[in-house]
Amino acid sequence: HTVSNLQNISENTSAARSNIQDADFAKESASLAKSQVLQQAGMSMLSQANQASQNVLSLLR
Repeated sequence: HTVSNLQNISENTSAARSNIQDADFAKESASLAKSQVLQQAGMSMLSQANQASQNVLSLLR
């Protein structure tokens, strides 16, 4: 029984570790996607701001 119990403990520990790693991967993937969306939004706003300033300069000429 002792060997069987130790084997079960080992298997359960491995399964738990795998679940934790999978959860961390999902969390990090979501974090990366969020960062990419924020970066793209920032680049878009910067581009629009630059375009607006160019439009003002064109009007002044």
